[in-house]
Amino acid sequence: EGTDQHRGWFHSSLLQACGTRGGAPYRGVLTHGFTLDEKGMKMAKSVGNTVAPDAIVRQSGADILRLWVAQSDYRTDLRIGKEILKGVTDSYRRIRNCFRFMIGNLYDFQESDAVATSNLPELERWVLHRIAEIDQAVRQGYAAYDFQRVFQTVFNLMNADLSSFYFDIRKDTLYCEAARGPARLAAQTVLDRLHRHVSTWVAPMLAFTAEEVWLARFSGDDASVHLEDFPAAPAEWFDSELAAKWAVVRNARRAVTAALELPRKGKVIGSSLEACPTVYFEDAAERSLVKSVDFANICITSDIRIATETAPADAFAIADAPGVRVVFGLAEGAKCRRCWKICPEVGTYSHQDVCGRCDRVLASVD
Repeated sequence: EGTDQHRGWFHSSLLQACGTRGGAPYRGVLTHGFTLDEKGMKMAKSVGNTVAPDAIVRQSGADILRLWVAQSDYRTDLRIGKEILKGVTDSYRRIRNCFRFMIGNLYDFQESDAVATSNLPELERWVLHRIAEIDQAVRQGYAAYDFQRVFQTVFNLMNADLSSFYFDIRKDTLYCEAARGPARLAAQTVLDRLHRHVSTWVAPMLAFTAEEVWLARFSGDDASVHLEDFPAAPAEWFDSELAAKWAVVRNARRAVTAALELPRKGKVIGSSLEACPTVYFEDAAERSLVKSVDFANICITSDIRIATETAPADAFAIADAPGVRVVFGLAEGAKCRRCWKICPEVGTYSHQDVCGRCDRVLASVD
């Protein structure tokens, strides 16, 4: 109900029940503000600024309307209009694209293919840590009727952690590694866990989309995301030390990615795979952490150099990646026609114009 009912039937029912039954007539009360137009004006037919819910459903689908509610802070007055709904639709499209990526790369995955957590690469274990963290926040948010917090938490995971980071990095593994190789199976294992958790998390908000996403993988008379509980996140997924390490790695990656935008805009390179940047660290401990991972793969470059000397004065730096400086360089060699990485050894293998990794994969299926 709207906030006007604080002095209406909420209050009158409370008074009567306390007088006759000795307690409140309800377990909980949730109120929301009034719905206004985009300019913050009260809706009125005479003004012509009303927005009919059924019109939104016909044009964009019920889940767009549901997502608008979930994104809004219902404790205040809620604004709605074409431009606001356009932003909601953009958020929905990003969520849907993340699900498409998961489903598209799980077409040949069975539960029996799952890799044990202890055998997963660090990046995959970091994703499981994020799932465990967010699982707690989602449960707390729903329990407190804080739907806006739930949406923002899940959306930030899908947009910042997955689409812009994990998916971006693991495309090479999923597309170019051996289909039944350990690296691809490890990535698929994590995609499976993501699919199960995220689809159930958003089901109360995106009821129809979540069902579509669930049925795309699971079929049967009793298959429905709305019959599923939130999957438990095992305690072994939590790894605060690993999370701290990958915060450093992501910070360094952010500097490299920003540095490569300049030559990209200048048409010096068309893709980050054409680059071989040199990265300098002020902190030796951070340098050591970054050197312990395949940083070229993380930055989606064909090669990368982690320097031990002091950075030159004109090295690239950004404010939100302090202590990291980057000097651009071009990768040397020829372009692998399968994975598009530039390597010196391309053309020296039995399969024409491919790198060593791709040659081994092709040889395994010959």
